[in-house]
Amino acid sequence: MRKKEMLAMLLAGGQGSRLGVLTKNKAKPAVSFGGKYRIIDFPMSNCINSGVDTVGVLTQYQPLQLNRHIGIGIPWDLDRKKGGVTILAPHMKDGEAEGHWYSGTANAIYQNIHFIDAYNPTYVLIISGDHIYKMDYSRMLAFHKKNNCDATIAVLEVPIEEADRFGIMNADVDDKIYEFEEKPPQPKSNLASMGIYIFTWDVLRAALREADKIHDDLDFGKHIIPMFLEQGQALYAYRFKDYWKDVGTIDSYWSANMELTKAVPEFNLYEDFAKIYTSSDHQPPQFTGPDADVKTSLLSEGCEVFGSVYNSTLGPGVRVEGGAVIRDSIIMEGCVIGENSVIDRCIIDENSIIGKNVKMGMGENVPNKLKPQVYDTGISVIGEASVVPDGVTIGKNCVIHGVTLPEHYESARLESGETIELDGEGML
Repeated sequence: MRKKEMLAMLLAGGQGSRLGVLTKNKAKPAVSFGGKYRIIDFPMSNCINSGVDTVGVLTQYQPLQLNRHIGIGIPWDLDRKKGGVTILAPHMKDGEAEGHWYSGTANAIYQNIHFIDAYNPTYVLIISGDHIYKMDYSRMLAFHKKNNCDATIAVLEVPIEEADRFGIMNADVDDKIYEFEEKPPQPKSNLASMGIYIFTWDVLRAALREADKIHDDLDFGKHIIPMFLEQGQALYAYRFKDYWKDVGTIDSYWSANMELTKAVPEFNLYEDFAKIYTSSDHQPPQFTGPDADVKTSLLSEGCEVFGSVYNSTLGPGVRVEGGAVIRDSIIMEGCVIGENSVIDRCIIDENSIIGKNVKMGMGENVPNKLKPQVYDTGISVIGEASVVPDGVTIGKNCVIHGVTLPEHYESARLESGETIELDGEGML
């Protein structure tokens, strides 16, 4: 196999529990974003736009939809013989009685050393599959080579008052990192790690083998970066000054989607350069009926709108029936919004059906009683392939998952902060 200068290892196995019901049946990188895309499309597109043609995608939690979406990498031009995309799930090794889950970010790389060695790369790019951004990794590689680095970490300057929420890299005037602090109560700098690394492979390979003898949960932030600093390896910060967002919470996910509806969005999906590619079926054109009203919204292929849509994103094949009103909401692929329903500040996952005369997102902002740490910003969330019957009123911070019936709603209402989650047999 021909030697690669750099290959990418894309960590896409995260559960994304802070996205609540949206990640109940799929990994966070497989969640829809911006109508037609999925979160993983952004780092995958960054790779091919940066000239990185060999990508290993490390999956673990609920990988079915993610694997199906990636396929053999055709949309990203990663089906080529000179590289391509490879799905890397946890596996059993020779001589083991059972396999092992990936127990940390660095452990996931360690378990796939043989895959990387097969390409004999000089450098390895390690990226996460759950952030929204555009980045030219070739520029980061040029910085890595210019400074003769053993490791380069992409950093973003954050407000100093928010720096205690991040892993902080303290660097000198030449951007050489001399200290790493994980969520420090009193940060010394505002250089937050983006979880994007370039390593010189032979140096990282040796460090992984050494550290694995000590740690079962091998992690870059906890173990590898501190080891590099302790051993005096050349570790540099690469400053990124463009748009980057972690959409790991309901509120940040909703906000990032809503930002796309602005006339001049901060994150531009319409640029001719650095395009974002995705896997999607051929859909018919969008259609808006004679009484439709659509303002500052994203409508994907195959949408049929007979009602009103304001400041919202609609995935492929969504149908909005006559008299329905959607405001400040995310409606994912294949959903149907019934006649005269009002959807206000909600997220509705794929292939869900909302009945006629439904009022959703009404009432006071009461945190969800079961998961107040997940649902507390007034956004109600409907899980994948759910059904909401005609004529019900649903409050804020509500969660619904399953084929619900009128009897599941007392007096045809679900008060703010309440949850209906059904099992496969329609039982609570």
